[in-house]
Amino acid sequence: MNYRHIYHAGNFADVLKHAVLTRLIRYMQKKDGGFRVLDTHAGIGLYDLSSEEAQKTGEWVDGIGKLMEADLGSQVSELLEPYLSAIRELNPQGGIRFYPGSPKLARMLFRPQDRLSAMELHPEDYVRLHRLFEGDHHARITELDGWLALGAHLPPKEKRGIVLVDPPFEEEDEYQRLAEGLEKAYRRFPGGTYCLWYPLKKGAPIKEFHETLQALDIPKMLCAELAVRSDRGITGLTGSGLVIVNPPFTLKDELHQLLPALKDHLAQDRFASHRAFWLRGESKAVKDD
Repeated sequence: MNYRHIYHAGNFADVLKHAVLTRLIRYMQKKDGGFRVLDTHAGIGLYDLSSEEAQKTGEWVDGIGKLMEADLGSQVSELLEPYLSAIRELNPQGGIRFYPGSPKLARMLFRPQDRLSAMELHPEDYVRLHRLFEGDHHARITELDGWLALGAHLPPKEKRGIVLVDPPFEEEDEYQRLAEGLEKAYRRFPGGTYCLWYPLKKGAPIKEFHETLQALDIPKMLCAELAVRSDRGITGLTGSGLVIVNPPFTLKDELHQLLPALKDHLAQDRFASHRAFWLRGESKAVKDD
């Protein structure tokens, strides 16, 4: 309950997560029927990057700050257009003061038939999230431990959905908890698309986490990772990863475009790297650089 995302909003990890979330939403919208985004650890929804907290770390400067100024090329620009357009819409005067969290970004991309369920346990953050969506009939905001939502709120009545699980990783067993949460949720909603976020840092049990996921009876799991610096001599976050269950068939090729561009523009040292590969399902990895 000590984690506050305002200190990290708009950083390189948010960029990766929100770029992929955008692609998942746009793929869902290729069909006319509505779908639901379930955001289990939603935060406050909208972040003021001029606040004391955001300015204290300044992490957004090396994340969305760099990306908004980057020359991305036509193909990557097209893939990122919905995401970056949402940020520009929130900042009509130019610059980047306001940054959307996952629930706000999803809501901005919705059609009339799409819906949001957002969970937040922190009492102060829940109040701010609820106020942000007050009166919005497309959004249901619940004060709840997001881990419980993986059982109680699945499957969605729309029978189509994206489940975003982005825990704060305050506890040592969060990797195991993430795998167990996926296993439980998948039993209830095997047709859903799941997007699980996890941190990369020195000593993190990434290999064991991947092996645990591979042992689950889930046919298709695609993994994307972006590291912006070496973990030598650093105890904090050096990169982040996403596991996408039931990914769109287009996503692997989109990652082949997005990950090299994100690495080039967000790298903090010469050891920055990216990789995308199948944990279960399809064959070979996207190029690891």
